Amino acid sequence: MSDIITEYRNENTKDIDILPTIEMVKKMNDEDKLVALAVEDEAEHIAEGIDLIAKQFLKGGKLYYFGAGTSGRLGILDASECPPTFSVPKDMVTGFIAGGDKAIRHSIEGAEDNPDFGYEDAAVLKPEDVAVVISASGNPKYLMGVLKRAEEVGCKTIGITCNPEGRIADEAGLVICVEVGPEVIAGSSRLKAGTAQKMVLNMLSTGSMIKIGKTYENFMIDLQAVNEKLKDRAIRIVAQISNVQHSEALSALLKCNWEIKTAIISLMMKIDAEDARAELKKHGGVLRKIIKSKLAV
Repeated sequence: MSDIITEYRNENTKDIDILPTIEMVKKMNDEDKLVALAVEDEAEHIAEGIDLIAKQFLKGGKLYYFGAGTSGRLGILDASECPPTFSVPKDMVTGFIAGGDKAIRHSIEGAEDNPDFGYEDAAVLKPEDVAVVISASGNPKYLMGVLKRAEEVGCKTIGITCNPEGRIADEAGLVICVEVGPEVIAGSSRLKAGTAQKMVLNMLSTGSMIKIGKTYENFMIDLQAVNEKLKDRAIRIVAQISNVQHSEALSALLKCNWEIKTAIISLMMKIDAEDARAELKKHGGVLRKIIKSKLAV
């Protein structure tokens, strides 16, 4: 356990405590530049993860993130942003952190050392789900408990880590190992490792949502228009896809309860909201399928 890559000392930053502030910032930025390249090296495994999650979603499965400390908080952050971004049910993507909700705001470091906590949290898992365990070091016993439960129920597992020697690299079904190297401050994995984990989580959730039809081209067509900014975005999306004026897009959205896809179909097929919803249901909610089959010129 002592030879953990995330605990190594970074030779490039030994003098960081005596540098002028601008030089400190530049050194941190130089280290951060390495993160995207390390993530790129894992592109194939990330793509496998996206395809796996999307496949399980289409079977009615759910996505669960498990982590301790920074990793747990990042999983909860990603999960919490899926419902407003893609209009999915709140329990379709869920994050768990070792130590429970209190650990979101307060450090409960010892919680990661108890495999029983992970085993208990993973009681939600079903065979059609995907469990993603997240850890820079890859060694928390909490995650071993999660993986044990996942194996027992036949749930698919993905491990996100920065340490190829970590235990989750041996236990998870699919491993995404982003080797970012030693941190700017030795052992502070909220830095490069945390950034890498955030990037990978972005790709897994966004990519899998794209795969199940939650976007059209690069438009966020399933967002929940719950405030002025998002209503304005919804109007612009409907106007651009339907090729109508903003006033016409707004009128359609008002008639369609601010459902972007419903408004688009209503405008493009010249049907009412109820019939537009029926068309979406027939095509699994995938806007591109309707545009391709019904509206292609």
